[in-house]
Amino acid sequence: MSKKQLRRTTLVAVLLAAVTTATAQGAVSASPARPSAAAPSTVRGIEDDVARSLAVSLTDAGWRSQVRSAALSSTQVDVQDLAARATTRSGKALIPAVREADRRIAAAKGLAASTGSLLRVRLGDASMREDLTGEAVPLVAAAPADDDAETITAYDSHGRRHTLDARKVPQLPVYVVDIDVTKALAAGLGVLRTEFAKHGVATPGPQSRQAAGGWWSTRVTSVELADDEEPWVKGDAEVYTLVTGFGLDGKARVDTVDMPYLNSDGVVYYPNQILVNWSNYKYNLADAVMMEDDGDTNYQALAQALTTALLTITDQGAYIPLVNAVLAAIPTSWWTDDPDYVDSWYTLARTDSGRRNGAAGNGWMTVEPYFVEQF
Repeated sequence: MSKKQLRRTTLVAVLLAAVTTATAQGAVSASPARPSAAAPSTVRGIEDDVARSLAVSLTDAGWRSQVRSAALSSTQVDVQDLAARATTRSGKALIPAVREADRRIAAAKGLAASTGSLLRVRLGDASMREDLTGEAVPLVAAAPADDDAETITAYDSHGRRHTLDARKVPQLPVYVVDIDVTKALAAGLGVLRTEFAKHGVATPGPQSRQAAGGWWSTRVTSVELADDEEPWVKGDAEVYTLVTGFGLDGKARVDTVDMPYLNSDGVVYYPNQILVNWSNYKYNLADAVMMEDDGDTNYQALAQALTTALLTITDQGAYIPLVNAVLAAIPTSWWTDDPDYVDSWYTLARTDSGRRNGAAGNGWMTVEPYFVEQF
C-alpha cells in the first residue's frame, strides 16, 4: 500500500471515529487523433485539449525552436504569453484557443475572469534538457489529476496519443501543460476570504480582542509532510491551511493561511510562520485543516460548502472541534483520485509548544506561543 493510499485509509478511520506498462522510452501505444477522453469542462480536460493542440503545432520548426528556447530558460512558461509572442503562423494560431482555455479554467476553479492566464508549460523533468535538441520534436502531456497514476497520456505532433509510464522518466523530452498553482491559490484565497467575510465566518480585524501592546499567536517553527512519491510529471502543489474556531461573536470562524514554501514532500521546513491569531477567537483552542491546490480546486464551491456547514454550528458555551465539519463539507468528488486534503490538527491550544502530529498521519509540525508586539 502506498503512503497516499495509507493516508486515505487513515482519513476514513478518522472520519468514522469522529462521526498499460511503459517501455524504457515511455511510449507503449499510439492511436489516431481523437477527442480528449477527459471531460472538457474540467481543469484536466481543458489542459488535455491544450496539450494536444500544442503538440500538433510543433510540426512548425520555427515555432518549435521558440518553445524550446522558452522551456530551457524558465522552469514554467505562460502559454498565453508564449503564443502572443509567436513569430510563426502555428504559434499565433494557438492564441484564441489558449485564451478561451484560460477563461474556462478560471471558471472551473471558481475564480474571476480577471485572474488572467493560468496555463503554463514546462519540461517534464530536468534530465530531459540534454535531449531537447533542435531536431527533437517533444511529446506534450497534461499533468495528471491522480497522484497514484501509473500511466499518463501524451500527444505527438500528429495528434496521436502515447501512453507513458508515470513512475519512470522517459528517455525523450516531454512538455507538460499545467496550472500556475501559485497564482491560482493567491486568487482562490481571496475568494475564500471574501465569501467567509460576506457570510460572517471571518469577522474583520477591528472586532478582535488584543492585549495591551500586542496579541498572542501560535507560530509554526518547523513542518514536514510525508513523501508520497508523486509521478515525475507532477508539478509542485500549493499548500494552505484553514484555521477554525469560534470568533468573539460566538460564531464559527475560519481563517486562511498560505504556506507557499511547502512544495516538496519529505522535506523539513522552518518557516517561523504565524498560524493562529488568538485575538480573533473566543476560546483558547482552534483546529487546523491543511489543504493543497494542485490544479483542480474550485474555490467558490469550497467557500459555499464551508460557510453552509459552519453557519449551522452554534456556540454551546464550550469549545467544539470543527475539523469534522470542515471535512464533511468538502465536496465528495475531491476525495476521488486526487484529494485536496492533506492533514488536520485538532484542538491546538494557545499554550501548545513542541511537536504535533497530524490526525491523518501525513504530516507533523512544531509550534510555540509567540507574542506579537505593537510598535
